[in-house]
Amino acid sequence: MGMTDDKGLAGLRLEDFAGKAYDKLRYGDTDRQGHVNNAVFATFMETGRVELIYNAQDPLLDEGYSFVLAKLDIDYVAEILWPGTVEIGTRVTRVGRSSVAMQQAVFQAGRLCASAETVVVQFDQATRKSHAFSDQQRAKLERWMQAP
Repeated sequence: MGMTDDKGLAGLRLEDFAGKAYDKLRYGDTDRQGHVNNAVFATFMETGRVELIYNAQDPLLDEGYSFVLAKLDIDYVAEILWPGTVEIGTRVTRVGRSSVAMQQAVFQAGRLCASAETVVVQFDQATRKSHAFSDQQRAKLERWMQAP
């Protein structure tokens, strides 16, 4: 797979992201060609989102709320090979009334392997509907948007 720069992916580095996480590659993640299966990339993106949103030291959500995935658009840039690990970067790019858009990227050995645009919506578990961010949540998300 060749890397294209039609979406501005060239030059992305893990250091460019406020949230940093990693996943260990499992043999079961591979396909018959020995590559990590494309479906597993969605799991990597989930790991990155969870590490940022559900961080125990700096939690975003209040009791009774969660996030639901509204969009996941993955650009596959390069293969990932087992064994090893991947690093996942996550940063906030837009904050809406109840939604937050993020850019995410997956790296193996410092090489960009995938990038994604992700949108999650804050969800009230009691009403089963979206719920607007509080001023405190919005301020935190906007700080994350300014990071790394």
